[in-house]
Amino acid sequence: MSTQPNFEAMHHGWHRLLRSAAIAMAAGGAAAALMLAVSGGAISAEDKYKVQVRGGLAFSEFRGFEDWATVAVSQSGDLIEVILANPVMIKAYRAGAPGNGKPFPDGSKMAKIHWKAKPSAEAPSPTTVPDTLHDVDFMVRDSKRFSKTGNWGYAQFNYDTASDTFTPEGTGSDCGFACHTIVAKKDYVFTAYGKR
Repeated sequence: MSTQPNFEAMHHGWHRLLRSAAIAMAAGGAAAALMLAVSGGAISAEDKYKVQVRGGLAFSEFRGFEDWATVAVSQSGDLIEVILANPVMIKAYRAGAPGNGKPFPDGSKMAKIHWKAKPSAEAPSPTTVPDTLHDVDFMVRDSKRFSKTGNWGYAQFNYDTASDTFTPEGTGSDCGFACHTIVAKKDYVFTAYGKR
């Protein structure tokens, strides 16, 4: 029976130990990064779907809004905006809502993306284009959930370029209701579906 150390077994043992340590450090680093991202109520853009208005709507309720169809564009002061709607709402728009006297169906959702406006550096004539992201606003129609606010719930998520984070504005889901009462006869929706 040999009393010589088994160097090959020791070598493999050290590799297993180092590999386990590396995995543990990576997992710990990921957890620390996540804790840093969620501290202070702001969430990095890559985790935007974890943000929620306190007592109100969650960003995740509008997952996929980036690919919704365009309803129209608008400009307000130094902001330029695109208004998007989910397929449920686009179908209702194309059927004539709200001008046909029918409200939008429950499940209708809108997003308004605001960017700071700037003159284009490339276009040959004066052209205004989007610059940095400013905020993203949402509306969702649910006649049971939001019966006290015209059947719509509202949310605004402000974007900070320096930290690449979204922060919810205010509390609750009625932040846009007072403003939208101006167009109550249009089912509380300002934006008409532009001809195309």
